[in-house]
Amino acid sequence: MTITDALVDIPVRLDFDAIVPRFSRAVASLDHAATAELDRVDFDPQLREMVRLRASQINGCVYCVDLHAKDARTAGVSEQKLHAVAVWRDSGLFTAAERAALHLTESITRLSETHVPEEDLSAATAVFGEDRTAALISLIIVINVWDAIGVTTRCWPVARDAA
Repeated sequence: MTITDALVDIPVRLDFDAIVPRFSRAVASLDHAATAELDRVDFDPQLREMVRLRASQINGCVYCVDLHAKDARTAGVSEQKLHAVAVWRDSGLFTAAERAALHLTESITRLSETHVPEEDLSAATAVFGEDRTAALISLIIVINVWDAIGVTTRCWPVARDAA
């Protein structure tokens, strides 16, 4: 391996979990609450992971992109569909429900740009109903919290897969 072929280590900026453990546990508790709501309304596990993945792609959280791509595979998302999540608008691989969830994910994740227009929320509610849409919103909000922590602090390095 030449010097230009060597992998680059990305240093942790701040050990967030160790420094603010109560807050970190609170975010984990929020995540568990969102997951419980998704379970309560029987929200598709594959779509959960695609939503998490898409938000993390937008936010640029390398740890969360890696984690949720793996979780999506485990949930049964095909490799082809997994690779298309970033370009879902132009792909014929996604159902109307998946498209509605991914659209709402992008709208909420880009909150400062979109202000989540009424039509974005209405479109999701038309597909999922109020209970499932509210559970979806909780998922989108919590993954954005995780992404904000991960991008800001780089506190969770990505484990490199064995070659």
